[in-house]
Amino acid sequence: MKPGNQSSATEFLLLGFSSLPEQQIPHFFVFLTMYIVILLGNLTIFVVIRIDSRLHTPMYFFLSILACVDICLTSTAMPKLLVDLLSVKKAIAFPACITQLHFFLSFGNMDSYMLGIMGFDRYMAICHPLHYVRIMTKRFCVSLVVCAWVIVSLHSSLHSVLASKLYYCGSNKIHHYFCDIPPLLKLSCSDTTINELVLFTETPLIVLIPLLSILISYGQITVVILKIKSSDGRRKAFSTCFSHLSSTVLFYGPGLFTYVRPSSVYSLDKDIGISLMYTMVTSLINPFVYSIRNNDVKEAFRKVGCKMHSHQ
Repeated sequence: MKPGNQSSATEFLLLGFSSLPEQQIPHFFVFLTMYIVILLGNLTIFVVIRIDSRLHTPMYFFLSILACVDICLTSTAMPKLLVDLLSVKKAIAFPACITQLHFFLSFGNMDSYMLGIMGFDRYMAICHPLHYVRIMTKRFCVSLVVCAWVIVSLHSSLHSVLASKLYYCGSNKIHHYFCDIPPLLKLSCSDTTINELVLFTETPLIVLIPLLSILISYGQITVVILKIKSSDGRRKAFSTCFSHLSSTVLFYGPGLFTYVRPSSVYSLDKDIGISLMYTMVTSLINPFVYSIRNNDVKEAFRKVGCKMHSHQ
């Protein structure tokens, strides 16, 4: 219920890393370095895939989209965090907070859908290789990405609108480094029953679609791989899936813990650390995981490097 003699907050203070002021400058340089590596690593993956015609396949098309999404996901929170670490007042206007929430949810869920689509792609390549080229056409691949973006956009719009309708009449201090659903629900003095109901029903459904796709795909892939008589063949097949599985575990573990639980159990230190996993660490690791264990990508890196050297 809205108190008659109070108005809702027009801005919030993001206090995620302000508990120890003497550590803000070291934090700034650490996060700046990570952000630069994320930008350069994912941008390099995208450019190399676009340049090398041998990588113009569905698997690498999806990987290039994942790289772009990782850049966008990290960029929803990191620039503001870096500015706040050098600022005394770490304020964010209410409209900017809701906008940040919207794009964070959009790119965060798009990341999970890309992992689901990549799992389906591996399933088709390993379990139905004879039909792979016929089914995984360029038009079909683009359609998968567009459908995923429509779903996550509707999902993030729903939560953004619900969050914008809440009343924030008490403290305007968000103990996080970006605007996210759990800290906003905890801060609100409105009845958040509808928000939490949607969070615990609609959100798991949205998240389970790509997760179930991954689990079903790799269940079928495992069955097929175990039928391979050659140990080298089994090792090679599992190796092609390792990068994707690593990204999936790193992304889904922290994400599910953060959103599929009551806002009453929100914990500052624990949740900031967990949020860093899926906003920064996964995006930081992905370019290395997908390049170090992938001979095609490494060869493409060498090819691009030789071209750049020859033009000097």
